[in-house]
Amino acid sequence: MPESAVAVFEKDNFNAEKYVKELVQDCVGGPELQQTKGKIQSHSDLVSSTLKKHVYENYMQFIETAKEISHLESEMYQLSHILIEQRNLLSTLRDESMLDDQKYIIEDQSIDPNDNEEQQNKKAIQLIKESLIGYKGNLDDKVFIYEGGLIELDSNDYRPICRIHLFLFNEILVLAKVKHDKKLEFLTEYDTKKIAVINIKDLDGVNKNAINVFTSDGARIFQCVNSASKLEWIDKFEVAIKFNQLKHKKGPAPQPPALKFEHQQKSVDSQMLSPTASDVVPIVEKLAPDWLASAPEEIQAEIAQRHFEDCLALVQKCEEYLEKDSGFRGAAEIRKKIKGLKSTLSSVLMQELSNSQSRSLQAALRSSRRPLKLLVEMGKAREACGILLRVCSSAIRTSQRQARRNNLAVSELFFCDVAQVASEFLRAFSSKASCTSALIVWCNMELQYFASQLIKHYLTKDTQLEMVAKVVEGVREPCSKLTDIGLDLSYHMEGLLRNTLEQLLEEAKFRLVDSIGRTEDVWQPYNLQTKANLRSVLKEFDALGLDMKPLVTGDTWINLTQTSVNFCRHFLTTTESCAYLARYDSLTLDAEMLLKELFLAQHAVKPHPSMSVDLNFISKNKVYMGEVLLPIAIARFEKISDKKPELLLELQVQLRAPPKPKPRSVYKTDVL
Repeated sequence: MPESAVAVFEKDNFNAEKYVKELVQDCVGGPELQQTKGKIQSHSDLVSSTLKKHVYENYMQFIETAKEISHLESEMYQLSHILIEQRNLLSTLRDESMLDDQKYIIEDQSIDPNDNEEQQNKKAIQLIKESLIGYKGNLDDKVFIYEGGLIELDSNDYRPICRIHLFLFNEILVLAKVKHDKKLEFLTEYDTKKIAVINIKDLDGVNKNAINVFTSDGARIFQCVNSASKLEWIDKFEVAIKFNQLKHKKGPAPQPPALKFEHQQKSVDSQMLSPTASDVVPIVEKLAPDWLASAPEEIQAEIAQRHFEDCLALVQKCEEYLEKDSGFRGAAEIRKKIKGLKSTLSSVLMQELSNSQSRSLQAALRSSRRPLKLLVEMGKAREACGILLRVCSSAIRTSQRQARRNNLAVSELFFCDVAQVASEFLRAFSSKASCTSALIVWCNMELQYFASQLIKHYLTKDTQLEMVAKVVEGVREPCSKLTDIGLDLSYHMEGLLRNTLEQLLEEAKFRLVDSIGRTEDVWQPYNLQTKANLRSVLKEFDALGLDMKPLVTGDTWINLTQTSVNFCRHFLTTTESCAYLARYDSLTLDAEMLLKELFLAQHAVKPHPSMSVDLNFISKNKVYMGEVLLPIAIARFEKISDKKPELLLELQVQLRAPPKPKPRSVYKTDVL
């Protein structure tokens, strides 16, 4: 060819007919045409292989895209969480700006610095009483220590709840809500002997400058305006707690702490903590370790960042420590928070497991390994296995619908998916033998649903027997392979299909037997007209296990009727279908009965009395059916089904027996 064939094919104006005409004109003789044809065929094969390669590459890229989408889903979840954090941060900044504008109730100008400490304390208490709306308690015998505005946060997600103003005395802590008109409405009060304060670790975007106050009503989280204010509050709470402890000791009575505007005097805190003070005694009450106090906040942060393994490790560490030592202040509250966070972690993992429901089975199983492992460690195996099996059911049924639309092998796909689920399930719950029953129940339910869909779409009424056998064999083989992983579902599958298959066999028997004799036979040898047709028929019967060469006469004749030849083909094909169905023990008798009645119906066909036919030729057709066709059918049935067809063997014996003599009449003589 003058130029590359590939280049010719790639032209936009390529015309196939014109190209072929040019080839014919350029080639001389058949050999050159064959050579050119071979080159074109090689190009065709190359293009086909290239196309397959591109299709495979596109398929792999599709899989990679699906993986990226699943990762993108996780990133979108994290992005959503970050946006929520930003919203909370903006709300916090807004409230902090409001706190900056908030004024103290007790200011430098409201109390004369020349007064003694007792007079200053009385004036401070009087100002507090006047500013509090709805307070009916007694503050006269209390010692004022500190005051300030804070923001109360939600203990679960650190969202701002409301603005709070705190008044700290030596014996009580008074909480007041800041109203819109900046007036203070009394909320509640707590005994300082029964409270504890824990510093919360700052986490960007989650919380900042917060303290956790354990009260008799539970833990309450407050956010300070800045880090300096946070440290000041922690110090003042320590002063109030130590003030109560020192008050009951022997020695001189403790001095009330100086008010915040008196810079010249020493603070009560420095007086009580001075190493030269004779009345200082060690603190008896034990506090929680810093890592344990901040553990709930760290656990929440780990959950938000989806660091589930680190989160579970910290939860387990806290539980182990609380089991060994819980004799410190706030232990019950910390235990309660850890328990709640553990429940939250479990819920998040369950949701993570459920989120894989919209994915393919392989992707769902792959993404479920991480949450499954953690849930099993947390003792949530029963709940986790239920969610996993529901996800797998959804994935399998989706893949089955797609396979039916694409005309794929649904049976092989289904049992392959079941095997994958069982293997992954047994791997994930190998240490939880009690979960195995859930897998067995799930397998039975999925098998029932699969059988109903199989009957609905492939085993409907009037389905050809050959197709029925193909469907059943497509189910039996992959189902039997499940025994390799310890699942034997064959008997259950047979029971689900038995009634439908029995009905189909009965309908096929009626239909096939009824069709016998409907075509009129001329009772003459079968002429195939051409040698090619004869070779094709002989080759077809060789594939069925029947050698018809001894019956060939002349160039194109078979020494049987056309009806007999067609019946031999049809009977052997039906025998194969029945043999596959007979592999199910419950269908063996029905399959044999169909073959027996079909054979007897054809064997009993006789020519019309008005026809002039050769009786020896008729007898030859019947003898061939009984002595050649039937034994081959019996052998083929036994080979495929691995069972002896008892009814067909009995029929064979009956046909071989000599014919019974006709009954003699007493009114006739043999002479006549």
